[in-house]
Amino acid sequence: MTETKTSTGEQVSPRRALIASVSGSFLEWYDFYLFGIAAGLVFPNLFFPDSSPTVATIQSFGAFAGGFVTRPLGAVLFGHFGDRIGRRRMLLITIALMGGGTFLIGLLPTFGSVGVLAPVLLIALRLVQGLGIGGEFGGGALVALENAPRGRRGIMGSIHQMGTPIGLLTATGIFALVQLLPDSTIHGWTWRIPFLLSGLFVLAAIYIRRRLPETKVFRDEAQRGHRFPLLALFREHPKNIALATGARMADAVTFNVINVFGISFATKELGLPKQVMLTGFVIASAVEIAVIPLIGHISDRIGRRPVYLFGIVVCGVLGFAYFPILDSGGTLAVWAIIVVLLAVGTGCMFAIQGTLFSELFGTRTRYTGLGVAYQTSALVGGAPTPAIATALAAAFAQSYWPVAIYMGAICLLSLICILFASETYRDDLVVENG
Repeated sequence: MTETKTSTGEQVSPRRALIASVSGSFLEWYDFYLFGIAAGLVFPNLFFPDSSPTVATIQSFGAFAGGFVTRPLGAVLFGHFGDRIGRRRMLLITIALMGGGTFLIGLLPTFGSVGVLAPVLLIALRLVQGLGIGGEFGGGALVALENAPRGRRGIMGSIHQMGTPIGLLTATGIFALVQLLPDSTIHGWTWRIPFLLSGLFVLAAIYIRRRLPETKVFRDEAQRGHRFPLLALFREHPKNIALATGARMADAVTFNVINVFGISFATKELGLPKQVMLTGFVIASAVEIAVIPLIGHISDRIGRRPVYLFGIVVCGVLGFAYFPILDSGGTLAVWAIIVVLLAVGTGCMFAIQGTLFSELFGTRTRYTGLGVAYQTSALVGGAPTPAIATALAAAFAQSYWPVAIYMGAICLLSLICILFASETYRDDLVVENG
């Protein structure tokens, strides 16, 4: 990989940029998955014990959804300053908010100790997490992409996204180990261990990022920056904002159905052991780590749209087979469908989202545009999905077919958005396309 010089003469290699971006991506998704797993398995008993099991689960998923509320705010706030004064400084703040919020959750008192204050504090820290996550994705992706050699943005962007399966693998693996302990211990104190580990991860990420220079693409355009990037974004790129937001809905909804809701539903309603589901996601994450760079490489050769469309079709079609296979109880079949849907289906979308969405916006609005599109879809598609799926299943006597239909309809929406989007893999990142 080639290197570029900063204004001070310091060499900036794409490899160094990738390490910095992946460190944040890993922490972002470790925190995200950890809260989602805990929301399905332990938070209902720890923070919402006064409700019925179904209501407690919905309340717990409501706390999970709370983090999505502040994600668009974080995208706008950090996107504004990231597009005006640079990517690097924003990334130090976002990673501290994400990891710090997760660490503090591990120190929270539960409902049995302080009553209703416990879920209030949980939701407050979830909002802090969301603020940091909202600003992290856009900046982290751009550190990789704006340092990428020409014709390599797909693979560079996909390697940034490898933080996702690594985060899922780590969060699920640690939580699976904790689940091996007696229930009394888990609900007593050991549930805190995965959250407290986030403190170590955030310190490592800050150390990696603290001397990272600004990207050359941003420095070349910095003097032409907009005073209000958000206003410029909607003036220059209204169509692309709508298409990017809609395109990501399939990934946001599919993942939260098969993982966050799926783990809870499979263990409580279908009778699958927790370890079968958790192990399936560990295997899928390991496979996705290997698959993601290949997806990025293919998108550099044939374009972003066909790769993304393939992922949508896989999720839309096999989403109807997911719950029947879980219901069959066959361990190998369960693991296989999880791997295909996560590593291949959502993988074909997630691997190139940062790259595809970045290419839809100009340098002076890119941080804001990437963050707003990504986090708005997370709020609209990801946040309510576990609660919506739980309510749909409960309304139809714990049937999973309404949930599958919901997921299929969202995939159709995303497919339409990608069909109307432009192919971008040959575009120059420094061009301000309106």
